[in-house]
Amino acid sequence: MTEYVLPENPLSTGQELAELKLPAPEEVVVTKWRVSCDGDDAAGLGHPRVWLAISPDTGFVDCGYCDKRFVIDRDHAGDDH
Repeated sequence: MTEYVLPENPLSTGQELAELKLPAPEEVVVTKWRVSCDGDDAAGLGHPRVWLAISPDTGFVDCGYCDKRFVIDRDHAGDDH
């Protein structure tokens, strides 16, 4: 059976982003526009801590290491950006 792997940078292939959209492995709803992620050490999936800024346009940001998605709760978000 042939396996197809999505490119890391869809813009370099000319493919539409909508075609490459995959669900995040985990979604976390947050109330801060700036969040940190260091993976899941308990599951053996830790990585260096990174700080991520959620874009007001999209309302979410994905971690580049573990693909965890942080989604802003706009109704309860602080004005920290």
